[in-house]
Amino acid sequence: MSAAIHEESWSRLHPLPRAFYHRDTVTVAQELLGCYLVRRLGGELLIGRIVETEAYVGESDPACHAARGKTARNAVMYGPPGYAYVYFIYGMYYCLNAVTEREGFPAAVLIRALEPVAGLETMKRLRRTSRVENLTNGPGKLCQAMAIDRELNGADLCGSDLVVVPGNRIEATKILATPRIGIREGTEHLWRFLLAGNPWVSHARPSRKPQ
Repeated sequence: MSAAIHEESWSRLHPLPRAFYHRDTVTVAQELLGCYLVRRLGGELLIGRIVETEAYVGESDPACHAARGKTARNAVMYGPPGYAYVYFIYGMYYCLNAVTEREGFPAAVLIRALEPVAGLETMKRLRRTSRVENLTNGPGKLCQAMAIDRELNGADLCGSDLVVVPGNRIEATKILATPRIGIREGTEHLWRFLLAGNPWVSHARPSRKPQ
């Protein structure tokens, strides 16, 4: 993709279909790698290649926001697949998730890191940094860089101002897996996936292949 994609190119970007998300969450988490997150902000497109994800699967997953049942905060997770679940943490940061699986079953994929592709100057301004390598290498950072907040909670990732479009398919040998970050329970699952050797992944780079 070009580093200068603007409004006139929007109509040529076809989002992933809803059927993509209506599948096993761990599978979706891996297949989102290499796809592009696209945020329309005014007349500009901010675009990043997805390089790191985490899967959260149902009420039986102690690390999932739905582990204690449905609440006003996590209600979007119980809705249909292919919608954005955006939440606020630590009183400071927003995090973006893609809802997966069937309606009524709470599951989602956290978008943990992006490789910035287009709209870098706007991202720098929103992040208040000049360091490209620090723009989107974490879930809170990428939301700040793309102006993603609770107003986008429930946004349709298949056709709104925030979508995911296909990229080149990533070979399984280039995907690394690790326990998820920042949780106390559920660490036995290797449900954090990232592109091996990519400089924009967040900290704690892993060494195990997905199973």
